[in-house]
Amino acid sequence: VLLRGLSRETGHWGGFVEAFAQALPQARVLALDLPGNGQLHDQPSPCDIAGMVACCRAELARRGVTGPVHLLAMSLGAMVAAQWAQQAPTEVAGCVLINTSFRPYSPFYHRLRPRNYGTLLRLALGRATALQWEQAILAMTSRRADELAAVLPGWIALRAQRPVRVGNVLRQLLAAARYRAGAQPPACPVLLLASVQDGLVDVRCSRAVAQHWGCPLHLHPAAGHDLPLDDPAWVIARVQHWAEERAPEVGRAAV
Repeated sequence: VLLRGLSRETGHWGGFVEAFAQALPQARVLALDLPGNGQLHDQPSPCDIAGMVACCRAELARRGVTGPVHLLAMSLGAMVAAQWAQQAPTEVAGCVLINTSFRPYSPFYHRLRPRNYGTLLRLALGRATALQWEQAILAMTSRRADELAAVLPGWIALRAQRPVRVGNVLRQLLAAARYRAGAQPPACPVLLLASVQDGLVDVRCSRAVAQHWGCPLHLHPAAGHDLPLDDPAWVIARVQHWAEERAPEVGRAAV
């Protein structure tokens, strides 16, 4: 099960979902929207991560997915995955968490790097066009923004088709700021992936989680925050290797 981050939706995975499914043909791959985003953009976003977990669990039940699942999630979605694994351990067989951050392991200025405060404030208070919004997001989340500018028309179309309300963005920010990881790590295996050059969330956040949870961390030397966008092949290779080490478990679960 794939989960995206703040205000982003399943459409922002681009070609990653299909490539991921081809690399792990033994797994059923599903991408879910968090409430307030994507197909669920008309719903209010919960103000806490536990509420987002409840919505994801209900959506899987609606789709008839039973048994433990593996979660691949980034940023805000990774907080949802961590809470899910701690709240309902029998439902989660493993987690791959990408460029995430948790209290109490990291200070707020690592969880959202100060260089972004001004840009986010200008966008929120100004009258930015859809193009300006998406260009700013790409610049903040990618280290290949010039090369990947071709994604912008698709992102602008998603914004027009399924607009995320400002109130929902604020609720998601509140949920992320309030979230505090459990005292103990999840019972399931966890793989951390992070970008050394992440301009949005300091890589020290993932290092702190790895230290406290005692789980493996793989670092990409050049990608930005949106690691599946900047280097999807690298992400897939890391997950594929992890899955092969645990082949019997992955083969029995959705990813």
